[in-house]
Amino acid sequence: MQKIKKGDKVVVLAGKDKGRTGTVTQVMPKDDRAVVSGVNMVKRHQKQTASQEAGIVSKEAPIHLSNLSVADPKDGKPTRVGFKVVGEGENAKKVRFAKRSGEQIDG
Repeated sequence: MQKIKKGDKVVVLAGKDKGRTGTVTQVMPKDDRAVVSGVNMVKRHQKQTASQEAGIVSKEAPIHLSNLSVADPKDGKPTRVGFKVVGEGENAKKVRFAKRSGEQIDG
């Protein structure tokens, strides 16, 4: 189970966007990177195609997972993620929770 998943609200811990928050739109576990909306914007030159015009476009670049932390559901500050099993027997589910407040992140 991953600590950071698609749809999570995260806080950037390091780099040019330090302190900014955003939602994870894509996770690349093999590269240990994630794409966060509105964070780590880069400008790219684009060739003209039948559907798109040529020019310089801004888009999000992947950011390393070590520079991200899940935002606490209670106050939005960065927190570490823990795992615990909720339920018993066949109903048991492994869920993520915020170490800071103890609040459940998913499930």
